[in-house]
Amino acid sequence: MQDSINRLPKQAKDKHNENKKFFAKLKKKPPKNLDYIMQKLHDEEFERTDCLECANCCKTTGPLFTDKDVDRIAKHFRLKTQQFIEQYLRVDEDNDYVLQGVPCTFLGADNYCSIYDVRPKACREFPHTDRRKFQQISNLTLKNVAICPAAFNIVEAMKEKIK
Repeated sequence: MQDSINRLPKQAKDKHNENKKFFAKLKKKPPKNLDYIMQKLHDEEFERTDCLECANCCKTTGPLFTDKDVDRIAKHFRLKTQQFIEQYLRVDEDNDYVLQGVPCTFLGADNYCSIYDVRPKACREFPHTDRRKFQQISNLTLKNVAICPAAFNIVEAMKEKIK
């Protein structure tokens, strides 16, 4: 798996222009059943992919934390919201709460998340390949294919399915 993860940034870079053109076309004229296609491709890929073998998203990027995420996770730790923020988060250039650093503080050596049941919405939804109106998040998807082998495979399968 590590070899696959190591090759991913180059593979994503090699496919970037092709993917960008594909998504531009998709945005202009998405198939009526795009949400159905994406859900099916997503489900098929995650039958083959075990995130615990990879966890590259947790190792290389940090999620955005919504106010609801912050409150929920602070409560989980029995901390006041401000204490949780001071201990784990910072405000980024877009004025969003993000982790102070990567890899994620809550990622264990075994790739398990210590706050899995209360994890941020961004983590629950990653890599966002089963999101409704998928064509609206093409920029995010272009970034995610360089991080997530499953997202890369889903986009490749998608290009085959939607010509």
